[in-house]
Amino acid sequence: MAVVAHTEEDVRLLARLMRAEAEGEGPLGMLMVGNVGVNRTRSDCLDFAQLRSIRDMVFQSPGGFEATQKSYFYQRARQKEIDLARKAINGGRYHPASNALWFFEPEGDCPAQWYGQSNSGRFKSHCFFSPLRSVCPRVF
Repeated sequence: MAVVAHTEEDVRLLARLMRAEAEGEGPLGMLMVGNVGVNRTRSDCLDFAQLRSIRDMVFQSPGGFEATQKSYFYQRARQKEIDLARKAINGGRYHPASNALWFFEPEGDCPAQWYGQSNSGRFKSHCFFSPLRSVCPRVF
């Protein structure tokens, strides 16, 4: 069952974002990007308090995803990424992105915090950061 409202276009949009942000990290890495996107959509807190849809989340500016500024993002979604996006929309959670609202690729080690949010772990080249439950309860 879906944890965020969505249309079929939203599924394809999330699939494109997941591929553009983490194709090199494989299916699990793309699922983790999907986690972050879904978490942002449902969080209603911090930088994401005004988001009401997957489309709002994908194109949030400022504070959105860098991939939306690259031509690769605008290629048609493939079925394998669409299937992964459905898993994320249906509530699949993948550690360390389970409750994360942010991720980035540092040049070295993951910092303990990023913009005041705690590091929840690393997967391949990306570090993930989660808010406190008391600040963003909808993410948990």
